[in-house]
Amino acid sequence: MVPDNNGERSNRIPISFPDADESEADGGTSPTSNENRANNTMTFDNDVMPEEEIPAHEDAPPTPSPQADGSPGEVSAVSGGPEVAELVATRAELKRLENEVKDLRDSLARRQADFENYRKRMERERSETYSRVVVDIAAKLLPVLDNLKRALETEASVEASESDEFRHFLSGVDLIYKQLGGVLDALGVKAVPAEGELFDPHLHEAVVTEPTDDYEPDTVMQEIVRGFKVGDKLIRPALVKVAVKP
Repeated sequence: MVPDNNGERSNRIPISFPDADESEADGGTSPTSNENRANNTMTFDNDVMPEEEIPAHEDAPPTPSPQADGSPGEVSAVSGGPEVAELVATRAELKRLENEVKDLRDSLARRQADFENYRKRMERERSETYSRVVVDIAAKLLPVLDNLKRALETEASVEASESDEFRHFLSGVDLIYKQLGGVLDALGVKAVPAEGELFDPHLHEAVVTEPTDDYEPDTVMQEIVRGFKVGDKLIRPALVKVAVKP
């Protein structure tokens, strides 16, 4: 290439045609060949050559598709579409539902614990109410039971001298006494053990003391009035005579 007038290298590109190549094959001695070579050689300016369309870069990463297990994979920031938007919305809704289920489970566990505590409290209160009612009823019935017992003990001494009708009457009274004692026993009212037991201030009330060598000191010699209790709750203490050291 020949430098232009400004001293810079020309941007023209020589193009040879087949006729010029055939002339060179003849040795290049013919003037006609030289003329044809000159005529068949054309140059194009790089500045006016049409620009070819630039192909897409081969290293550009492809747009990932959702995974087989349903996970979206890594979605390019510039890529998008209805499918990607729907996938993102679905994942957000799934997360919200998971949090809602967790809150509901926690609330259910708290309600179950509250109900269990309420059930135990109601059972305890019902048991206490039942015991209180039984104590009140027994406290009113025990004097009646005591009077029936005194009547039977008094009439037992004269029963032999009385008529058959009176003895039948006493048998009826004794039956009522036993029936009333059975009702109290069914309610859980139990007699306090007294005679022969060591004196217990929580169960016994000493109304009489007697010095004696027949019993150990602080031993209950006689039960004057029977005491009763319901479970561990004392309805009334037993009135007793206690032996003391002479």
